[in-house]
Amino acid sequence: MMKLMIVDDEALARQRLSGLIEKLNGEYQIIAEAKNGEEAVALSQEHPVDLVFMDIHMPGMDGLEAAARISRQDLPPAIIFTTAYSEHALDAFEVHAVDYLLKPIRREKLQAALEKATRLTRPLAQAEARPETWLSSRYRGGVQRIALSDVYYFRADSKYVMVRHKGGESLLEDSLVSLEKRFPDELLRIHRSVLVRSAVISGLEKNLDGGVQVMFADIDDKLAVSRRHVPAVRRLLNGKL
Repeated sequence: MMKLMIVDDEALARQRLSGLIEKLNGEYQIIAEAKNGEEAVALSQEHPVDLVFMDIHMPGMDGLEAAARISRQDLPPAIIFTTAYSEHALDAFEVHAVDYLLKPIRREKLQAALEKATRLTRPLAQAEARPETWLSSRYRGGVQRIALSDVYYFRADSKYVMVRHKGGESLLEDSLVSLEKRFPDELLRIHRSVLVRSAVISGLEKNLDGGVQVMFADIDDKLAVSRRHVPAVRRLLNGKL
């Protein structure tokens, strides 16, 4: 059963969409409705859902901002935007929306959007059975989700933290200290400015300066290890951590 939330500042619009969904006779359950962005963000935290129908034009926090905030959750729901203004389509997809429906919403378009969302969220539902941890990074006006299992290391970079992952590099607003506290069993500090995901360290080698650096199995990056952290890395590689 796919759990849904409808967000629209117009009660009649919420009622109409709810009625259309009920007529589809699919495995859909509307468990929450919100009349503005602030309410949508709060409800999404109280009542986890699989999919949110999000109106864009609302007083206060609009749908784009609400969707961006909801997308920062560890397991965010899919988003389908609903609006009468087609010029916002590009903005909607930059927030990683699954689809975009123009009002008045037609039944066949709604059906297609729900089927698309079902296909895309099914892998997430499977991942929930094998819990995955996600990080969020601002990306081209939207939010990029990065699985912790795809991360190699984090490095402090000015006021941001750069995360090196399987998809490349991204910037996070988290600090190394907060990441270290959040993932104490997964991350190992090798330098005051670097945290490495323990599982991906493949070995140690000496560098040209006589120091020590860690290596990774599937990327060429090599990171210097400060002298005080070398014993911890050696214990990790010896299987004693």
